[in-house]
Parts: sequence; structure tokens; C-alpha cells
Amino acid sequence: MSINSFGHLFRVTTWGESHGPSLGATVDGCPPGIDVDPELLQYWLDQRKPGQSKYTTQRREADEVEILSGVFEGKTTGTPVQLMIRNTDQRSKDYGDIAEKFRPGHADITYWLKYGIRDYRGGGRSSARETAARVAAGGLARAALATLAPEVQIRGYMTRIGPHGIDRERFDAAQISENPFFCPDADAADSWADYLDGLRKSGNSVGAVIEVVAKGVPAGLGAPVYGKLDTDLAAAMMSINAVKGVEIGEGMNAACLTGEENADEIFLGNDGKPMFSSNHAGGILGGISSGQDIVVRFAVKPTSSILKTRQTITKSGEATEIITKGRHDPCVGIRAVPVGEAMMACVILDHLLLHRGQVGDAGGKIG
Repeated sequence: MSINSFGHLFRVTTWGESHGPSLGATVDGCPPGIDVDPELLQYWLDQRKPGQSKYTTQRREADEVEILSGVFEGKTTGTPVQLMIRNTDQRSKDYGDIAEKFRPGHADITYWLKYGIRDYRGGGRSSARETAARVAAGGLARAALATLAPEVQIRGYMTRIGPHGIDRERFDAAQISENPFFCPDADAADSWADYLDGLRKSGNSVGAVIEVVAKGVPAGLGAPVYGKLDTDLAAAMMSINAVKGVEIGEGMNAACLTGEENADEIFLGNDGKPMFSSNHAGGILGGISSGQDIVVRFAVKPTSSILKTRQTITKSGEATEIITKGRHDPCVGIRAVPVGEAMMACVILDHLLLHRGQVGDAGGKIG
């Protein structure tokens, strides 16, 4: 049972722990002949790595990715690509006090109940540190998409921190890289900075909402019922550490709409391709991409490691109190943005390969 893997043809297996010597990903099924630029892979890792602002954990990790196999003379060979990232700034002593205690909000207690053993150093596999491996694999997926479907563009950003959301009337994609929050609203980013400063200094944390959009995805990806594109996208985003909810397109708000409001009307464009009046469906109908932008949204819970006294129990069942020490993100959602982008890239590439294998150039024509 491969419970550390995802994907069908483009299959990613991650390995390693937060405080082990290294972590990484084994990627099987990447097509041969794909140009792989190590510097570009590193660029995506740098978007996620910790310690880049006072609003993220101050753990200092270079997150340098090493390609151990599957690439020769700058191109993929079609064999498994092994990606490794060494851990260089572990402080396991910070976690000595919790060896016998369960941290509220963490997976400590469920790991113990399932396995009868747990790596308490930073949470082991349940740590958000595991997502570095996903971003490395996502960089490889982006490289493959650049060759196979160069029109595909993937961009993620934050739309909410706690009770504070963006104003979509002020949406400016150029702002996403201009602030530490991946925020497309400059005014919102300024207010978020003040809000998060207060939380950080008080030892508290807050949740966030991230939106990931894929433009230029060809129509026809995905399959009815059990092979739906949105099924795999939802599973991919839900698998990210601390994610508690996923929406596609209108999402939960679709329950508030009438059929007349929700159905995206269809027209024939000047290029002979279908076009739509709106995108409540989030670019997916019946599990199959429509050619519109694919829009996925996910909610990240507040970081559970906080400098606030919480009630808990020990492994022997005794009541006790706990304050989680160490270096933690006041809003783990910030660094979840590049992770969401990586998961989008992996799923879209996987479904592109599935589509080519089953359907090829077949498909209905209009006109």
C-alpha cells in the first residue's frame, strides 16, 4: 500500500522527516527528453523556504535541491528522478519537552494511536517541512508542462488571513511577488502586516485561504466519475499539511446560487472555440476541463504550535499543560502558496499524460 505517493502516470513519492538528515521525492513517469534546469527547480524551492521574512518560521534552511538520478546532460531519461533536500538547521532539543506530551491541534496523538511510535522532533512526517519535497517535484512537473503544454500558466496567491480578505476590485497580479504574503492587493498586504505582527508578538497564530489558478489548460483533461480532474485536485490540495477545506470554482457558495445564476452560458468564439459567460464551475465540468481557467481554493488552519498554554495529556494519560517552543510560522498559509502551485502542476501534468495515453487526438469538434 503506497500511502506516501500520489499521481497515476506522473507519480510522486515523498520521503524523509522534519529533523532527519534529509528529505525528498522520487518522481516516476516523467517523460524523457524534458529540459531540466536545476536553477529553475531551485527558484521554486526558494519561494517556499523558511526564514525569508519575520512572518514565517526563522528556521534557516537553504532548501538546496540535488538531482540524484533520472537526468542526463540536462534532460530527463524517462527513469525515476530522485530529488533530495538536506536538512541543515534542525534544533531537535526544542522538542524534548513534548516527547511525552501531545500537542493540541497536531497529529501527535493520532500518530501515536495509529503507529504506537512517533517522531516528536518537529512532528516528523506530519511537519510542513515535508512540503519542500512536493515543491521540488512540482518544479519538475512545470518543466514537463513547459514542453508538452507551454500555454499552461499556474499562479497562486493568498486571498485571506484570518478575518481579513482581499478586495478583488484591487486585484493586481503584479503585486503578488511584491510582498511577503503573495497578496494581489497592496492595501490588504499592508493591513495584513500589522495584523500578523500583533499575533506574532503575542505568540499566537492564524489561518488563511489560498487560491491557485491554472490558465491555458486544454479542454478534455480528466474523466467521468472516478477519474475526475477535480477529484484529484481536491485530494492533492487536501493532502497538504494543515489544509482543512478545498473548493473548486464557486465552491461552497454554489449552494447559495440558483441554477440560472450558476450555469455558465456557452457561446462560440471568433476562433471557433467555445467561450463562456462566467466561470462558476472553476474550469471543470463533469470532472473534465472545459478550457477555462481552473480555479482551486483551500483553507489552511492556524499553526498549532503557539506560545500559549494549552491543556493536554501525556502518553500515560495524565493531565498536563503545554507551551510549544521552537521556531514556527504565525501563519503557515503563507508558505502554502508555492505548495499549492506545485500540487496543481503535478495533477495537471498527470492528467495531460493520461489524456494523451487514452484519447490522443480524438475528441469532438464544434462547427
